Amino acid sequence: MPASHKGYKNKLLHTVEQTVTTYGMLKPGDSVLIGVSGGPDSVALFHVLLTLASRFSLRIGVAHLDHCLRQNDSDKDAEFVASLAARFDIPCYIHKANVRKYQLENKLSLEEAARRVRHTFLNRVAEKNSFNKIALGHHFDDNAELVLMNLFRGSGPLGISGIPPVRDGKIIRPLIRSNRSEIIAFLDKNGIKYISDSSNRDTRFLRNRIRHDLIPLLKTSYNPKITQNLNRLASIVRSEEEWIEDVIHPLFKKAVINIQDGQIALSVSILNQIHVAAQRRIIRKAIAITKGNLRRINFAHIDSVTNLLDRGPEYGALDLPDRIRIQRKRDVLLFSREKNTMRHRDITSGRAEMFTFEYIIAKPELLFIKEISAHINFTEMGIENLPDLCHAGQNTGFFDRDALSFPLVLRNFRHGDRFTPLGMTGTQKIKNFFINKKVPRKERARCPILLSQGKIIWVAGYRIDESVKVEPSTKNVLKVELSLA
Repeated sequence: MPASHKGYKNKLLHTVEQTVTTYGMLKPGDSVLIGVSGGPDSVALFHVLLTLASRFSLRIGVAHLDHCLRQNDSDKDAEFVASLAARFDIPCYIHKANVRKYQLENKLSLEEAARRVRHTFLNRVAEKNSFNKIALGHHFDDNAELVLMNLFRGSGPLGISGIPPVRDGKIIRPLIRSNRSEIIAFLDKNGIKYISDSSNRDTRFLRNRIRHDLIPLLKTSYNPKITQNLNRLASIVRSEEEWIEDVIHPLFKKAVINIQDGQIALSVSILNQIHVAAQRRIIRKAIAITKGNLRRINFAHIDSVTNLLDRGPEYGALDLPDRIRIQRKRDVLLFSREKNTMRHRDITSGRAEMFTFEYIIAKPELLFIKEISAHINFTEMGIENLPDLCHAGQNTGFFDRDALSFPLVLRNFRHGDRFTPLGMTGTQKIKNFFINKKVPRKERARCPILLSQGKIIWVAGYRIDESVKVEPSTKNVLKVELSLA
């Protein structure tokens, strides 16, 4: 190994050795596949594990995925990693994958598509070549950035718990207690070359804005130890999540009627005896078992399921992302995964067949609601540009901008929804509002409902809420236009 045994090398190695011991990441005789992109984190990880290999009698391999996103640069990255592995006579597994194509085919964000393709590749290589551990280069600063990202997304405790040092006893992150500056200093001091990816400086991506703009601001203007504190928060929440899981498991087993053929049946009557916080965790657990993960499942989805329990109809169904279908049949709540893409069903007599959609609107923009094939456009304007409201039409709403705040939530109708229709005092159930307006039952589930801070402000196409109307004192206006296909 080219590194000396002084200075930062010893500090980084000491931290990694402590991390490996604390979390039981390695044991003698392990076979470790290292994910190496060519960037500083993964290159440092490679050299550190190479140093520890003799101590733990490790068999090491290197895996590199070419995402086909950076044209010629991607080829250079692959060549760099192959050369690095060859220099130390380490087996190297390189694969190309069209992540952009996968993203479009599966309707994912680019980040999520890359993550899925990368993990599939690493797991496949590990299984085929008998590696029992996969080492990744996530570090202390990555964890702090992820905690902030998840806070902004409205994640619950699991998201705030950050990056787990060990996942499923197989994925290990030996650098998770080492920060970026220590890693760079280690590489520079020991003359170790690595590749700098220009996309990591592109502030169009949220993570990069957090890394290059927000965290430096927080450090200089609020708390110089913000990164340490975010990591401490993640560690505390992760420990409490593990404890809560131990508490929830017997409650889950008590609620289970049957688990068979990929379906889980829970008792509605038993769930209704449990606090709503525990209900949510049991529902999340049932979805995770059925789906294999909780990706794309948010609080609104879980909340929709809890609405089926004590306030929903005795017969009902919800369609969730990735073909997850949840049905209530009297005292049974059934979780299953459909083989084919589900078509949304209309509400039929006696048995409500519902579908859900929910979108978070972080800022004024144009949004496509794929479930009902409609567009909705949000535009801010000054009061001086307000048109004649009498000619606006039912599908356009005007709101006092200062009476609401982003992010807004756009979703469909739920049992128990209430609002104060414009011109009225006191609230009215939206169900009764629909009945009075003679809205067909099959159209009610398709009607977008707009909320600000949890309060309904518009039953789109019908009436805004009294609390957000434009008044003589209004200075700023939010215009919302619904365009149906």
